[in-house]
Amino acid sequence: MSVDWDVLRAKANEALGWSYSPYSNFPVGAAALVDDGRIVQGANVENASYGVGLCAECGLVSNLAATGGGKLVAFSCVDGHGNVLMPCGRCRQLLYEFSAPGMLLETVSGIKTIDEVLPDAFGPRQLEEYSRG
Repeated sequence: MSVDWDVLRAKANEALGWSYSPYSNFPVGAAALVDDGRIVQGANVENASYGVGLCAECGLVSNLAATGGGKLVAFSCVDGHGNVLMPCGRCRQLLYEFSAPGMLLETVSGIKTIDEVLPDAFGPRQLEEYSRG
């Protein structure tokens, strides 16, 4: 599947408009290409109780589940100035859970696979391998 990174980044920038970030003033937007050709989006949603804020990746994965599921094949995330962001470790794990093998991420140092940004990951593929014995 071909990835138009300009379109994906534009969709991430569009999602910035949905950000609720009155505490950090750091809006984040995310967009991902799904294996069926859809693009799902998400934005960060903060909370006065800081620890329960939701990252843009959380919103994106919720959007994925709410619109039919599937596997993520390409991902882009931006800050309020449109600069590419690297997902934090927690969010890399969240993305891995819903990724197609070899999912691509636009990062500050170029396009990388999910396995490059989360080496030796543990998730549904490993559990499936384990259950086969």
